[in-house]
Amino acid sequence: MTTQEQTVKIQLVRSPIGTKESHRATVRGLGLRKLNSVSELKDSPEVRGMINKISYLVKVL
Repeated sequence: MTTQEQTVKIQLVRSPIGTKESHRATVRGLGLRKLNSVSELKDSPEVRGMINKISYLVKVL
């Protein structure tokens, strides 16, 4: 029996230039580099918290 992992896709829609250093580190921690880059991550409370922290920079697809 295999278990299906839930994932969440996020896209960087605003530039992190001019934001707090911790917010820029969070963007990099989520695997996002350039504008419009998309990252698919495991849906966990930790990842949801990171997305919530930089919600003004990203879009959940």
